[in-house]
Amino acid sequence: MFKVLVPAAAALGLIAFAAQSQGAASEPQMTQPVMSWTLHHDGEFAKLAYGVPNSDQLAIMVACQRGNRLATVYGDVRLETAQVVQASYGAQPLDPLSGGLAEEARIAVNDPSLQRLAQRGRLTVEGDAGRFTLTADQEERRLVRDFLAYCGAERA
Repeated sequence: MFKVLVPAAAALGLIAFAAQSQGAASEPQMTQPVMSWTLHHDGEFAKLAYGVPNSDQLAIMVACQRGNRLATVYGDVRLETAQVVQASYGAQPLDPLSGGLAEEARIAVNDPSLQRLAQRGRLTVEGDAGRFTLTADQEERRLVRDFLAYCGAERA
């Protein structure tokens, strides 16, 4: 009897181990979502956003109305530039994405930081994790230039 049970138990153990190893190997690898610059038009407004495309994961968004040379900046990071002015001083409405107060600032569309993003593909921002640079490839820089032209910047 032991002659049959021991090999049968060993075979079942090997099958279970192989199935478990194969199951772990076939699980999809989780990758970090890639953030990029996107441009959206909503009526008279243009929105330049840096985040995960087709999601609500957004680091920063710059929005303007056609021909208006001031843009509104929203997001979890702040532009590191002296020309940024807080949009209002009182309490802001609750931000539906974060559940906190909405951070909002205004910036001229011809501000050097936005011009640098369009020309060199670099925008320095500051967030909870410190100071860092967001980059834009050639196609994304074209989107930034289109955004600035739509907003009424003299030169993009």
